[in-house]
Amino acid sequence: MEVGIIGSGIIGLLSALTLTDAGYKVTIVARDLPGDESQDWASPWAGVSIFPHPDVGGQSLQAENFKYFWALAHRDPTAGVQVLKATEYYDDRDDDSSIWYKTLVPRYRRIPKEKLPEGAKMGFTYTSMTINPAFLLPWIKKQLEARGVKFHRKTVGSIEEVKKMTGCRIIVHASGLGAYALAGDKNVEAIRGQTMFVETDFDELKMHQGSHYTYVIPRMFTNGAIVGGVTQPGNLDRSVDTRLRSDILQRVKALTKGDLDEVSLEKSVQKDIVAFRPGRKGGYRLEIEGNTVHAYGFAGLGYIFSYGVALKVRELVDSVAARDRVARSHL
Repeated sequence: MEVGIIGSGIIGLLSALTLTDAGYKVTIVARDLPGDESQDWASPWAGVSIFPHPDVGGQSLQAENFKYFWALAHRDPTAGVQVLKATEYYDDRDDDSSIWYKTLVPRYRRIPKEKLPEGAKMGFTYTSMTINPAFLLPWIKKQLEARGVKFHRKTVGSIEEVKKMTGCRIIVHASGLGAYALAGDKNVEAIRGQTMFVETDFDELKMHQGSHYTYVIPRMFTNGAIVGGVTQPGNLDRSVDTRLRSDILQRVKALTKGDLDEVSLEKSVQKDIVAFRPGRKGGYRLEIEGNTVHAYGFAGLGYIFSYGVALKVRELVDSVAARDRVARSHL
């Protein structure tokens, strides 16, 4: 059976991977494709850190995703997935009772309160991963092409247009921000992010959450890291906010307790990045509507959910296909 996918971000690509695993013939239609560097899609600009999130639900999806990338990091280093020590700090909770993934991740350890940085109420370390999307996205595309997946670059105006174009009765809709128009979903919202790629040999994942959102994410195959960040729902400004650059760097230096003191805006910043996360008020959408499987609205957590979502997409497509076969048998 044939399935069409709208979108070639991380959700669309990994959905194609799980569907071809199950024997489906897949065609991907997307405005942007792996290798593109447009601000209009989020996947190439993500950090990427595999920090499971304690508060957004979808724990089984996140767990499946962690397992997939852990295996990939050890199986094929050319995919751009790197295993590193991770440290998380929070100033909005006093203990780790909400950290459901402490039994999932390797080498989980609480940090004693006397060793926490100023402002943090709780912290812990474990082993996790970073991803360089400049390598991962083309890597997945190559795997898919070897399986016969067809890619079509096209800006589409409706889901029905994709059905007619591909001849597929079943569509996986993973267009991210495109869902505002394609699904008529007014809850879809762009969330502006601004980061910097800086030259450094710092080799540890670090993040602070709560009153501020600050992180450093080493980039595999480079001598550098992504530092950030900000979350600005509804802000569509594509230009670099120069005031944020010094604020981000100041927060990152405090987070790393002096390890990035040599980094400067003038000498170390190789690139300023402004991109828009595909958010959705009320949370992500992962469900069937007619013969369409919707999978969008993951905001800045697309890579953290991605393979788990792809497995669920395959499950939903299986149910649509089974229903379709029953309906046809009664014709």
